[in-house]
Amino acid sequence: MAASNKKALCVGINQFRNYPDAALQGCVNDANEMSVLLQKLLGFKKGDITVLKDAKATKANIIKKLKAMVDGAKAGKYSSLVFSLSSHGTQVPDLSGDEPDRADEAFCPYDLAQSGNEWDKNHIIVDDELRDLFIQLPENVLLEVYLDTCHSGTGLKAIDMLLDRRPRYLPPPSLEAFMEVDSKRSRGLRHGLLEKGVTDNILWAACRSDQTSADANIDGGWHGAFTYFFCKEMYECNNTLTRAEVLAKVRSDLKKGKYTQIPQLECEAANRKSPVG
Repeated sequence: MAASNKKALCVGINQFRNYPDAALQGCVNDANEMSVLLQKLLGFKKGDITVLKDAKATKANIIKKLKAMVDGAKAGKYSSLVFSLSSHGTQVPDLSGDEPDRADEAFCPYDLAQSGNEWDKNHIIVDDELRDLFIQLPENVLLEVYLDTCHSGTGLKAIDMLLDRRPRYLPPPSLEAFMEVDSKRSRGLRHGLLEKGVTDNILWAACRSDQTSADANIDGGWHGAFTYFFCKEMYECNNTLTRAEVLAKVRSDLKKGKYTQIPQLECEAANRKSPVG
């Protein structure tokens, strides 16, 4: 059997070692569902996919797996990479210092921890770190990233509190840290994560940078609302629609369900007009 040229990492984190009260319910389901979708519709074999869930999804493990994927692509082993992450999002002050008055978006691993008034840099994944990793990819490698997290707490609506939903967002761990990022602007997810200046970068985000994404009870099970409807539409069309058409259908599904989040697709025009994968 010929070796596959694809590799994927699907991460789902419901439990957080140091923050039991922050537990979610749909993230592990998201990771499993994305793994199945990749195999059924997008040409991935089971052995092409690593699924990290809860205690296995530490920062060190996630970064280790991503580095191995990037190194494999640089060595010519892979031409298609997928990274999906379902967890809490949060914010940290700009760590790179490349722009004043900015907050970096960040993602919470299982071992999320605090150091002083801030998140511990050894236990939080910042968008700059992912950018610095992904920027190493050769130009002929397709990278598709799916983030079912929140990037800001400002989008929480009253309706989310009335329904069986929880935002996938953790505020900074102290008042001082919150004040440092409050009202600061984000430069945007694509700039933060996938800045390469080439066409083969695709980012799906469950919501705008000023919104929350929902951990929701849908049809008797817990899911990320974006991941649930993305998978639903992909199966219904058997991956015959373009990315832009899938996005439109997912947005419509969320609107009908009275979700306030608006998913984003950030990529070059040619990729918007192509089917997923």
